[in-house]
Amino acid sequence: MRRGTAQGEALAIWAVLVADVLAILVVYSVLGQSELYNVSRDGLEGGLSRALVQLNFPSVAAAAVPLVLLALDVLPRRAWLVGAPAIGLCAVIAWPRVVDPDDLDAKVVNAFPALGVVLAFSLTVAAARRAGSGFAPARSHDGVRVAVAIMAVLASLPWIAAEIGLHLPRGVFLTDQLYTEPGKLPTAAVHLGHHHGTTGMLLVLSALLLSRPRPTGARLRHVYAALVSLMLAYGFANLANDFWHEQVVKRGWTSWDIPSALEPRLHAIWLVVLGGAALLYALGFARHDGSAQTGDNHAR
Repeated sequence: MRRGTAQGEALAIWAVLVADVLAILVVYSVLGQSELYNVSRDGLEGGLSRALVQLNFPSVAAAAVPLVLLALDVLPRRAWLVGAPAIGLCAVIAWPRVVDPDDLDAKVVNAFPALGVVLAFSLTVAAARRAGSGFAPARSHDGVRVAVAIMAVLASLPWIAAEIGLHLPRGVFLTDQLYTEPGKLPTAAVHLGHHHGTTGMLLVLSALLLSRPRPTGARLRHVYAALVSLMLAYGFANLANDFWHEQVVKRGWTSWDIPSALEPRLHAIWLVVLGGAALLYALGFARHDGSAQTGDNHAR
């Protein structure tokens, strides 16, 4: 008998994240380091190194934490013996310089969050076997979710192309036009490979999907909703920062940048992120948006 919260949204997120990591593995194996961003290894070694670091990026390791909670809501209590270490290992990314934007070569410490991601994925698979791979029923704000997702993807088109090793044709977006950052050599306005704007987009899409299921445990539901709210606010902050810098500042329209929120720090941008997350939670994001038709029964 299948019971608990079905894992369709979780499986969809894992499919996107796996595809993203595989794209990075291929692109960073094929392209030279001079065409990429802050890496020093070429060939398969470079691809494997960057793919390992990608498992530490918030779009994967941070997203894995609510995915673990969603799976644990379905699994027996003893599954916490795997879930707790998975959450702890993923949380290592919050330690300074575990993910260093200025040095994206793999380090030994990167293996720990990567192991946490593997454990998280295994829990989702186990939960799907127990509760099914269906999706939550239609929610009353699904139209808003779709509209926000479309806007996030459209803003991210240059980064999606760069992720697979391509530049978009010149037109609406700055792409391969040369731009010189202070103290650096001229490079394409949108470098090839991964961008933290892509991280933001993936977090936004993941949060929108994860706001649909409802864990059955009352305490777990509140923690889960708070994490998903933080994921959405943090994702938008990273998407906005990268888009503004590459498509506004690099055109010379202004010299003011939206501050980076990629790494946790004492800065006003993090007050904005945390305030946004608190507002989303207070408005009931991932908590109060009920079924559009038949209540809040989960898909089987």
